[in-house]
Amino acid sequence: MKHHLISAADLTRDDAVLILDTAEEMARVADRPIKKLPTLRGRTVVNLFFEDSTRTRISFEAAAKRLSADVINFSAKGSSVSKGESLKDTALTLEAMGADAVVIRHHASGAPYRLANSGWIDGSVVNAGDGTHEHPTQALLDAFTMRRRLVGRDAGMGRDLAGRRITIVGDVLHSRVARSNVLLLHTLGAQVTLVAPPTLVPIGVDSWPCEVSYDLDSVLPKSDAVMMLRVQRERMNAAFFPTEREYARRYGLDGDRMARMPEHSVVMHPGPMNRGMEITAQVADSDRCTAVEQVANGVSIRMAVLYLLLGGNESAAPAARTETARTEETK
Repeated sequence: MKHHLISAADLTRDDAVLILDTAEEMARVADRPIKKLPTLRGRTVVNLFFEDSTRTRISFEAAAKRLSADVINFSAKGSSVSKGESLKDTALTLEAMGADAVVIRHHASGAPYRLANSGWIDGSVVNAGDGTHEHPTQALLDAFTMRRRLVGRDAGMGRDLAGRRITIVGDVLHSRVARSNVLLLHTLGAQVTLVAPPTLVPIGVDSWPCEVSYDLDSVLPKSDAVMMLRVQRERMNAAFFPTEREYARRYGLDGDRMARMPEHSVVMHPGPMNRGMEITAQVADSDRCTAVEQVANGVSIRMAVLYLLLGGNESAAPAARTETARTEETK
């Protein structure tokens, strides 16, 4: 593992599998009565969020606390940032406070890279989503969820997603989740197909390691996993499709379309969902939908990332098993 996690492209196949395997060990901690490891005791993790977030911020906070780190939550609203303070001055303040890791979400693409390579802070930087660029830990938790569902919890240890067919549907143009998933899934050996209206396919997608289709129905029968992306109305400044009803008819996933998917395949969504638009309530509430699992797996993945960046570059298996043994002894 490198010192920072800015892009899914930074990860080799071995890096990604190490994170997934470490997350599997971390998930076992969540099954114990005391959901804590002492690994990062004395370390300070700062959640630096310039954009509103619920799942990601709480997930990183829970992950750091389960590793016994001290957590500082920094929200741009109500802080000096709203008074005009620059990213540099904010970073220098965090460095003065002794931050060992900074988890940053920013509305500007490239802000985490700037923070990591500026020399303003010495700690590790984790990209929690920057503009329409990337969201690498979301891609990792998605891959973790796929491996568990398609390969198995124990059978998946040490394995990638080679040969699996993954379809990503929806607002690819504005989606940092799609970009990170395409890069990571390709690294893990999966075949990725993007499905979207032509207006929501980004320029330069030809250089991405994936295929592009405009017909959802033709792709579904051969998909092992179908990831539905949220239509990001807040980032849209033009009419990218005629109406919401038309979008749902062409690119929404309903019960009839889910029935055309292979029996073993799963439906994924990074959240939050626009029910009735990109996904119907029938699909969202079905056993094949992994949206809630993805939230739970996000904590395990972020524990693994923080552990590997701050605690060590080996698997967390020995630490987790030792702590489990101690818990059993004290019962």
